[in-house]
Amino acid sequence: MHWQMGAINCKLIGALNANLPFCFFPPSPFFPSHLSSSSNTGAAQYPVVSQNLVTDNVSVVEGEMAIISCRVKNNDDSVIQLLNPNRQTIYFRDMRPLKDARFQLVNFSDNELRVSLSNVSLSDEGRYVCQLYTDPPQEAYADITVLIPPGNPIIEARDEVLSEGNETEMTCTAMSSKPAATLRWMKGDKELPGKPKVELTYDKMYTVTSRLTFTVSKEDDGVPVVCIVDHPAVKDFQAQKYLEVQYKPEVKIVVEFPQGLTREGENLELTCQAKGKPQPQRVNWVKVDDDVPSHAVITGGDLYIENLNKSYNGTYRCVASNSVGESYDDYILYVYDTAPSTEPAAHDSRAGEGAPRTVDHAVIGGVVAVVVFAMLCLLIVLGRYFARHKGTYFTHEAKGADDAADADTAIINAEGGHTNSDEKKEYYI
Repeated sequence: MHWQMGAINCKLIGALNANLPFCFFPPSPFFPSHLSSSSNTGAAQYPVVSQNLVTDNVSVVEGEMAIISCRVKNNDDSVIQLLNPNRQTIYFRDMRPLKDARFQLVNFSDNELRVSLSNVSLSDEGRYVCQLYTDPPQEAYADITVLIPPGNPIIEARDEVLSEGNETEMTCTAMSSKPAATLRWMKGDKELPGKPKVELTYDKMYTVTSRLTFTVSKEDDGVPVVCIVDHPAVKDFQAQKYLEVQYKPEVKIVVEFPQGLTREGENLELTCQAKGKPQPQRVNWVKVDDDVPSHAVITGGDLYIENLNKSYNGTYRCVASNSVGESYDDYILYVYDTAPSTEPAAHDSRAGEGAPRTVDHAVIGGVVAVVVFAMLCLLIVLGRYFARHKGTYFTHEAKGADDAADADTAIINAEGGHTNSDEKKEYYI
């Protein structure tokens, strides 16, 4: 009998497989089951999932190559074939009935049929069947999942230029992926939580959008905000945008001269350092609650005062401003006498910061003297206290001899007059 079905010739199969006792047609659209011959003519036989026949699920990126492997643990010369999700025969043993050149034989043996599928597309996704012709037939299933990477992520910012303390919003979009991508946000080295939204498009793809809201500070200027895309089809996929944050000036007064205390007759030179974004447009010197001395010289951020005297004492303030705001720093001037012995222990202070203070040697000497005097007084008081609580003792030496009129009477009183004399007490301090 000669059957011609699609691209398969029954005589050819029989010739190539001389060990087959009859012409065999696989159960597929190319080989309808009612045309196949079999020695069994009773009830229909159904394939079973076999532990002897094994395969693996495959995930492949669109456009790349997938490998399908049908393996038999203990083969008894049964025929292995591979079917597509429509149950069309791709390979029957080592022959390819299907006219799709993307399928190529990688390996064929008694224990394995391995086939490659190149340039995979989304239409290739589905369940492929490894079939082993035993009685009854055995099947194993390999699911091919086609991964479609998202397009390049796009970051959109509500504000291109920000001011410190303001809130801003950014969105990141990853389009047309399968499965849906996961989006993460990083600001510098800190991860920030976003609000994701997933949409299924008409072509069964996923578009993911994540919205991020946060408040910026001056430290965020120049810091990158990164949108990271996590997807099994891609690695290290991200987009970033650098923040531009404007902030009011940072002001600091630096004493150029003198390095120590400011004394009468000396000169004073201060420099005002101001930094901001944008750069400060104006830097001014003022004296709080008074006017700057008339002969003071102000050049940009520098203040110069000659021949100091105590009438110049007060708080001198440097004020800097830009389009964002205004800031200032203070310097407290106290002019000291020229005599070293009258140097007070003080120095300038600035804008709420505790500045170091110089301690006069005369003050140190006075403190030491007071401490030494206090310690001496304490020692004297302690000595008197312990002396008053000391014990007493009695003596019996020549009692009564001290009151005798002459030497003979003293001897007589010393030898036998002890009972008539009073006891004397002696104290040691």
